[in-house]
Amino acid sequence: MSNTKIDILHILGEEVLPGESKEVNFDVANLHTSTPVNVPVIIERSNKSGPIVLFTAGIHGDEVNGVEIVRQLIAKGINKPKIGTIICMPVINVFGFINLKREFPDGRDLNRVFPGNSNGSLAGRVAHKLTHEIIPHADLIIDFHTGGSGRFNAPQLRYSKGNTKLNDLAKVFGAPFVLYSKNVSKSFRTTCFKLNKPLLLFEGGKSFHIDDIVTNSGVNGSKRILKHLGMLNTGFKSSKPKNDCVFITESKWIRAKYSGMFKAVVPCGTHVEKEDILGHIMDPYGKFNYFVRARNSGFVINVNESPIVYQGDALFHISLELKK
Repeated sequence: MSNTKIDILHILGEEVLPGESKEVNFDVANLHTSTPVNVPVIIERSNKSGPIVLFTAGIHGDEVNGVEIVRQLIAKGINKPKIGTIICMPVINVFGFINLKREFPDGRDLNRVFPGNSNGSLAGRVAHKLTHEIIPHADLIIDFHTGGSGRFNAPQLRYSKGNTKLNDLAKVFGAPFVLYSKNVSKSFRTTCFKLNKPLLLFEGGKSFHIDDIVTNSGVNGSKRILKHLGMLNTGFKSSKPKNDCVFITESKWIRAKYSGMFKAVVPCGTHVEKEDILGHIMDPYGKFNYFVRARNSGFVINVNESPIVYQGDALFHISLELKK
């Protein structure tokens, strides 16, 4: 993944020289008030040749925890590489981030319109620009996401099964879990796959929330990857993960059998045994208390933290087959 030589980086109409730090603007459209919207792209280059790593977050505007991870990489100076180049885009969907909404103002999910269209919707235009002016420069992409709709994800990496290069990188990253997940049509991940750009998708926490454990997992994993590539500056240490990464080949959701008030009693990331009590569904009048039990042994990798659930709502995501 190394470049044979280092030269001028031409990106978004700007030139970034070796050894230079530069912030360029990923601009697509103004707000409806004609106010310009700046989407900063922070670029740090070493004088020494090496890979180009792209850190992205905020494809969904309500996924604040991912934004926090990339913010910390920048604020702590982890993005200043020993060799090569690091590009950071903390908030891709700044339109949604302003209002803490998942979608763009046009109602579209950016992660379902790739590779986009230069003459299409607002989301489509952003996807097109990202596909043609940012992705081609990267040798490796790490994209940070969180759980949605009140569901809390244990820190995990997601990518399609059978990719030995990503398996090796995932072990280096050291998230607690890897969930093999098929590429979704018109997603950022699928577009990168088609362009032969390796991408690790990190999921952790939930929307509208910053969690220290999840944030630390993302930051520490990023440092391990940079160290593996010879890019981590000597001023930073990279700790080994406490446990080996668990590779999950199959998983299943437990859904609510009844509507009511809901309370989970097992932390996300816990290993449970079949028939263990995972939570309770209750009525508001103290007359009904249903015990939600595990249908199989495995790791709980997602927990619904909503206090109110309806029949059929997803409550717990539990691994079925484990591979280390």
